Amino acid sequence: MLTYFNTIVCLILITEASVNAQLLEGLYCGKENCYDVLEVTRESTKHEIAKNYRKLARQYHPDLHRTLEAKKTAEERFKVIATAYEILKDEEARADYDYMLDNPDEYYAHYYRYYRRRVAPKVDVRLVLIVTISIISAIQYYSGWQRYDSAIKYFMTVPKYRNKALEIARDDGLLVEDKKFKKNKKELKEETEQIIRKVIEDKMDIKGAYAKPSVTDILWIQLIILPYTVCKYIYWYVSWFWKHTILKQPYNEEEKFYIIRKYMKMNEHQFKSQDDYKLEEFLKQELWIRENFDEWFKLEEEKAKKQLAESNKYKQYRRYIKNHGIGRMTFDDS
Repeated sequence: MLTYFNTIVCLILITEASVNAQLLEGLYCGKENCYDVLEVTRESTKHEIAKNYRKLARQYHPDLHRTLEAKKTAEERFKVIATAYEILKDEEARADYDYMLDNPDEYYAHYYRYYRRRVAPKVDVRLVLIVTISIISAIQYYSGWQRYDSAIKYFMTVPKYRNKALEIARDDGLLVEDKKFKKNKKELKEETEQIIRKVIEDKMDIKGAYAKPSVTDILWIQLIILPYTVCKYIYWYVSWFWKHTILKQPYNEEEKFYIIRKYMKMNEHQFKSQDDYKLEEFLKQELWIRENFDEWFKLEEEKAKKQLAESNKYKQYRRYIKNHGIGRMTFDDS
C-alpha cells in the first residue's frame, strides 16, 4: 500500500514538473500560461479571447486604482494581460506558443522561434526590396544625367570643341541674326550658349562614364532583362569557343578590342573613352596577341617611369625624402 502511495506521489510531481517545464522564463508569458492569464482555453476562439482581454484590461487598468501600491500591482498585471493577448490574437504566434506547450523539451528551438519573430521586421521583405531597388535606380539615372551635364558644360569651355561647335552652327545657319528683332548682348550670349550646347550634344559622341545615360543602365531594367542577358552571354561564349577554339577562325575587329580590353583590365566604359587614334594604334601593334601586349605594356611602364622621373614635383619629393627621410610631411610654409 505504501509503495502504491509513493508511486502516485511521484507521478503527481513528474506531472507538475512537466507542466512547469513547458513554461520558460523570458518567453511569451514567462512562467504563467497565456491561456490562464486571459482565463480562456486552447479551444477558445479569437472572439472569446478578445472579449476576455477587454474585460481583464478594464479590471486591471492602472487608472482605475487609487493607491500607489494598487496602481503598481495593476500596472504589472496589465502588462502580462496585454502580452498574453498579443500572443494569442495572432495565429502564427499562437501556433508557436501551442508548439512550445506540446514540445517542452525543445528549449533552444523555442528561444529561436520566439526571438526570430520578435526581431524580424514587420514590413514585408518584398516591399522593402522593391522600394530599395527603385531608390537605387532613381539615383543611378539622376547621377548619370548629372555626369552627362557636367561633361557637356566642360566641353563648352574647351576652345577646341567650342570653336568647332560654333563653326558647325554657322554652317547650319543657326547663328544667323534676325534683322526684324533686335536683341541685346545678354540675350545673344544666352542664345549662342544654348546653340553651342545643342550642337555639342547632337554632334559629339561622349563615351565612357560621362556618356548620355540610357534607361537600360538602371538596376530595375537590368534585373528585368537579366534572363535575356544571361542567355546572350551563354550564346556568345559558345559561339566564341566554336569559332576560335574549334574552327580556329581569326578575330574580327570587335573581338580584338574585347581581348585588348581584358588584357588592360578596363571595363567597357573606360575602354570606349579612349581616343580613336589610340584604338587604331592598338590594332596596328596587334595587342590582342599576348606577347605583343606584354611587350607594349613593359614599354609603357618604362615611359611612365621616365616621365615621372623628369617631373619637377617628383624631383622635389625625392629631394625632400633624401634630406628628411620618410616621416611625417607637413604643408606649413611659414
